[in-house]
Amino acid sequence: MRHRSLLILTTVITTGALTLTACGSRDEGKSTGASDKITVVIGVDAPLTGSLSALGQGIKNSVDLAAKTANKTNEVPGVEFKIEALDDQAVPASGQANATKLVGNKDVLGVVGPLNSGVAQSMQGVFNSANLLQVSPANTNPSLSQGDNWAKGDLKRPFASYFRTAATDVVQGKFAAQYYYNDAKKRKVFVVDDKQTYGAGLASIFSEEFKRLGGTVVGTDHVTVKETDFSSTADKVKAAGADSVYFGGQYPEGGLLSDQIKKTGAKIPTMGGDGIYDPNFISASGESNDGDFATSIGYPVEKLDTAKKFIADYAAENYKDPYAAYGGYSYDAGWTIIQAVKAVVAANDGKLPDDARKQVVEATSKVSFDGVTGKVSFDEYGDTTNKQLTVYKVEGGAWKDVKSATFED
Repeated sequence: MRHRSLLILTTVITTGALTLTACGSRDEGKSTGASDKITVVIGVDAPLTGSLSALGQGIKNSVDLAAKTANKTNEVPGVEFKIEALDDQAVPASGQANATKLVGNKDVLGVVGPLNSGVAQSMQGVFNSANLLQVSPANTNPSLSQGDNWAKGDLKRPFASYFRTAATDVVQGKFAAQYYYNDAKKRKVFVVDDKQTYGAGLASIFSEEFKRLGGTVVGTDHVTVKETDFSSTADKVKAAGADSVYFGGQYPEGGLLSDQIKKTGAKIPTMGGDGIYDPNFISASGESNDGDFATSIGYPVEKLDTAKKFIADYAAENYKDPYAAYGGYSYDAGWTIIQAVKAVVAANDGKLPDDARKQVVEATSKVSFDGVTGKVSFDEYGDTTNKQLTVYKVEGGAWKDVKSATFED
């Protein structure tokens, strides 16, 4: 997410897991023999309550499924995986507190999350100081992996422990601009953002690419997260004579913005990034928003042969909430941690070494497997090498994919 920021503090512990923890909780240098399984915890940080909980619950459940699958197949002999899921409510301070808590649990060897880029900024340093692996399925802000000067071409990885299975906004913003200009034939766009790390960054990248292609940004404005009256922005859009709108932000504000723009009589599309690609974007609008667009990372999971087992297994678990936009990427993030642990155990004669966390981080750089979303591997910045994206359009009150492509700069 989306540069984006994560169930009420919960840890699901069964009687069996308690037994494992009591007799097999990770003891540095201890053998992972079949008769004495070691518990390895995968942390999850996401908005499990609040307006973005639909996405957060999908993240948590998908990581839970990865852990259950690894246990069923004995993916790492002698190791039993479980998750500890913490709620950040899309608030950076909560994310940082959660990071500190996860670092304090010596059984945690990797963390999936968060959803929001702004939350990630508050967590990275905490994890890196403890050599604790972090793999986000949704962060898209380039600075998280490439440093604050990435836009100037000065790429410098700030934290070696940070990885992500989501493509960055450098990819997503440019892809959106190219679709608007080349495919939708838009020439006069009004750009709005929510002033947050994800939204503002995405809007900026989109704007630069749209102008480079020959389009005009006829106006800009900002909205505030959790507000609901965007009528002044809607009036500015209509007065500017824009033929389209681009919104950098999340679906709660995006859906209302689209609704209020259309109520002015400006029957023009609103486009956004993966932050608005959610059914709640559509339901938030009283007006029909058929014709609105969103980009999202990867190809539609439902159309991937690689995702068929994930979809079937997820349904079989009867999770209360759907896997949502980031389910496949969350499963792959969880499986990345599992594969890194597997490599460390194999390289240490079936044991977890004293510096297990450090070795897991190092092993992640070499992880490569065929995942739910396609080939999973990472470049020198910890970014995914999978740069597939999709444009979705609202048709008949539902999101329909209209173009998928591998991005090439």
